[in-house]
Formats: sequence, C-alpha cells, structure tokens
Amino acid sequence: MIREVAEVARVEDAALTRAAQAGEIAALGLLLERHRAGMRAVALSILGPGADADDVMQDAALTALRRIGDVRDPGAVGAWLRMIVRNASRSLLRNAVATRPVDDLQLPSTAAGPEQWLEQNAMRDWVWEALEELSPVLRMPVVLRHFTTGVTAYEQIARACGVPVGTVRSRLSQGRAKLAAALAATADAPHANVEERVRASRIEARETLDAAESGHFGKLLTERWSPEVALLRGNDRVGGRDVLVRAMDNDIEDGVRQSLVHAVAGRSLSIWEMDIINPAFDPEHCPPSVAWLMTLDDAGRVHRLRLFHPRPVQVLESLPVVESVM
Repeated sequence: MIREVAEVARVEDAALTRAAQAGEIAALGLLLERHRAGMRAVALSILGPGADADDVMQDAALTALRRIGDVRDPGAVGAWLRMIVRNASRSLLRNAVATRPVDDLQLPSTAAGPEQWLEQNAMRDWVWEALEELSPVLRMPVVLRHFTTGVTAYEQIARACGVPVGTVRSRLSQGRAKLAAALAATADAPHANVEERVRASRIEARETLDAAESGHFGKLLTERWSPEVALLRGNDRVGGRDVLVRAMDNDIEDGVRQSLVHAVAGRSLSIWEMDIINPAFDPEHCPPSVAWLMTLDDAGRVHRLRLFHPRPVQVLESLPVVESVM
C-alpha cells in the first residue's frame, strides 16, 4: 500500500513538473506546496528556526522557478527541491556564494553559470519582465543574489550597494515577495527576448574592452554612455566620465587587461563580470576580478556605474583613488 501511494505521488509530481517546464506557473506553485513541509524540514535541520531558514525557503522557490527546466527525472522533483534547500542552507553556513545541483540527481552541468539557466528556461523572459517591475533598490540585490556568479553572498551585496547586511536581508525579502506578485501580474504580458539582450550586452562589453585597449575608451563613453554618467562607490559619487577614462587609461598603460566572464542584461541594469589579468611583473596590481554594476537610463545608456571587486586584495593606502577604481 505504501509503495502504491508513493508511486501515485511520483506520477503526480512528474505531471506537475512537466507542466511547470512548459511554463505553467500554477503547476510550479502546486509542486512547492506539495513539498514545502519536506523542504522546510531540511532547512530547519541545518539552520534551526529563524530568519535564515525563511530566507533559504524563499531562495529555493526562486531557484526552482529559474531551473525547473533542468529536472531530468520529473518524478524525483521532491528530492531535487530538498537538495536545493540543503545546498542553500549549507552555503549560508559557510558563507558560500551559490547553490549547485548534485550529481546523483543527474542534472545537466551548470558550469556556464546562471545565464545558461536563463537561456535554457522557457520562462526566462517572463522572469526578467517581472524583475523590471521591482524598484531599483530592490532589483539590484535580487539580481546580484540570483543571477550573478560572483556577487551573491549577503556581505558582498552589502559592500556593492553600500548598505548594511541587515538592509540586504530586508531588501531581498521584500524583493522576493514583490517579485512573486509581479510574476502573477505579468504572466500574460509580452516579454522581451532576454537571450538577445544578453548577447548584445556581451558584444558591447567586448567592444568596450577593445576600445580601452586601443585608446578609444573616452570616445566610446561619449558616444554610448549617458553624458551624466557617475561612478559610485557604494552610494557615494566618486567621479564622472573623466575619472573613468583616466582610471581605465592608467590600467591599460600599466599592462592590466580584463576578460568578460559573465553578462546579465535587463532593460534597466546590466552587469558585466570580468576576470582581471595583471602583468607578469606586477601580479597583484589589481584584484583578480571586477563586476561592472551598471544602471541604465530610459535610453538604455549607462547612467550609474559601480565597480565592485568580489575578491579584493590589499591595496596600498598611498595609491590615488583613480588608480584603484578599476
């Protein structure tokens, strides 16, 4: 009898999973409700009761939304959901930056990062349409947390946005709640093609780096970025176009190069994650990576830029600001 009940549950899970993979949000909601108790039990067993367990449950729901298309065995979706919670809980404990699927569920590789999840997920355009409904102060933490590869820990998001960790937690909680409402409100709305937008953003990033290396960074900024562009550190303005050009020119002259690793692109913000290649004679000239966090104006031009180093190195206090912003 127990085996028969389990088989019925497996068949029902499989049907709901396939429906969710086809874009039926109601089916995904039913799956989360069916397995909520088991998911929460996993979170509580690792984290104990409290805000962290609640955060992990919210994270797991968004992860399921993004990655339901990855499930190869629809009947085993319950184990997949619990593993998402387990990974997220353990990551929170060790302050890691991202959850990863496990091999024993035979999920496809996510080595290409969150962008691949979006491109494979039939609901990706809908998710991004809903993200655009969030306010800028909520949108940035949610996008960093769930769609970048290297700026996802609470402490990193706090440093990037120039706010306390507690504020990040609060904004993520509000953002996820509002995102759920926005998803329902935009279900039938036309959705832009995110894959095309990301592809265009990648091209723009490479053209920007090429312009810098050829000495035309300033020209490109004049042609493509807002004339009121501001460089921010946290919430503080540290300069404009001249500071950006001077800093980039200094880095190029010193032999520093950047290589695009990952791009996130929406109507109102873009993020370029770069590896930094330092010259052999000065391997610690700059930190090993940098994220360009760009807020766009109504014309799609970069209006505000934050340059965030996920893994900073010790920088000499004597260095002027313009030589360390990149």
